[in-house]
Amino acid sequence: MDRRTFLRGTGVALGLPFLESMRAASIPAAQQALPKRLCTVFFPYGASVPSEDHADRDWGWFPVREGDGFRFTKVMESLEPLRSQVSALGGLSHPTGRGIGGHDTGDIFLTGADFSGANFKNTVSFEQLAAAKYGHLTRFASLALSSDGGIGLPTRSKTLSFSHSGQPMPGLDKPQLIFDRLFGVDKGTIDQTRRRLDTEVSLLDRVLDQSKTLRSKLGKQDQEKYDEYLTSVRHIEKQVARSQQWLDIPKPEVDADSLNLEATPDAPLEYIKTMYDLMYLAFQTDSTRYITYMLSAMNGEVSGQFSRALGLDSQHRLAHDAGKPNGFVNQGKWNVCLVEHLARFLQRLAETPEGDGNMLDNTMVLCGTSNSRTHNNRNYPLIFAGGGSMGIKHNQYLQYSDDGEDVPMSNLLFTMLNRMGVSDTGFSDSTGDLSELYV
Repeated sequence: MDRRTFLRGTGVALGLPFLESMRAASIPAAQQALPKRLCTVFFPYGASVPSEDHADRDWGWFPVREGDGFRFTKVMESLEPLRSQVSALGGLSHPTGRGIGGHDTGDIFLTGADFSGANFKNTVSFEQLAAAKYGHLTRFASLALSSDGGIGLPTRSKTLSFSHSGQPMPGLDKPQLIFDRLFGVDKGTIDQTRRRLDTEVSLLDRVLDQSKTLRSKLGKQDQEKYDEYLTSVRHIEKQVARSQQWLDIPKPEVDADSLNLEATPDAPLEYIKTMYDLMYLAFQTDSTRYITYMLSAMNGEVSGQFSRALGLDSQHRLAHDAGKPNGFVNQGKWNVCLVEHLARFLQRLAETPEGDGNMLDNTMVLCGTSNSRTHNNRNYPLIFAGGGSMGIKHNQYLQYSDDGEDVPMSNLLFTMLNRMGVSDTGFSDSTGDLSELYV
């Protein structure tokens, strides 16, 4: 059945939702196997992490130990219905980030790059390795989202995604533009679009041909800068080739009535909801399998607005005031909001049938931050969910160390890549996988 099949009668046409029987008719044979997806969500300035014996312990991020089990705190109560598909992780951090500024670690959350000294050159983010291997199976190899938008500056990045050369990939922040990119009909006819793409290919060919002559005339330092430029050109070349490949395949049709595409960070809670809705639709329609979302950035313009929507201080101020009277409670209330939005997204995935299971079984979701307490770059507060069909085991609270010294965060990122069949040799500074997450 074609994706553009409609129910018609009495002058009304209703578009059908995506059905399993549409899969073979609408996408290439290579895509017809159930997808394996990655989704990563980041928020800045840590979480509420009171000590085990603190009076406000139940407003903390990490669960409370109870014998061989655990119970979620008030912060994570919304995850209780999803307990069998969720794990809480603590004690992980990037060794390369432990000694740098507390505001500098968002850049390396998914890369583990070394920013010590004056070196602010990033490396590839882990989802881009998956996109390089399997991204050709979908219209968009990956999708980078950000509430602040763009790329920002080194150590103050506004995106979680970095290319193989370490260049930031701009985060999309406007719901309408994101929707149009995923599902909008391209302006002009297919023939016009094809001619435009052919012209772009011709121009790129000329640039790359001339580059060989020019490079030989440059000094070593300029050659390195020029190579970075050429890497960007080749990235554009791949994007053009991808557009040509998918030109004759119609974009999926979705019902946008339930989306608030006019939402902006000026109405933060509705905005976050809409961004998660767009992520769900991108996965449901198999438009991409790899999404990163920087919910707000370190030193970002919108980070203060989000928590203030709850009548609280800015996220930054909440972090600094955590140890003061009611400080953990106030930061915990903001964390409750974060987890509730995540839980709604996970629940939608879990309620959407796919194959013999559901979409969450085929999607690994990581949500967290690169600080624990105020600007402390250790013991990352993390939630890991989904991936049941990839052999992931949940209903666990795993604390790898008390001070974050022992196990690098890259071990978790490697584990996720390993479960997807992307890498069995490691990622960044990983020392192994986290086998306790396997069934």
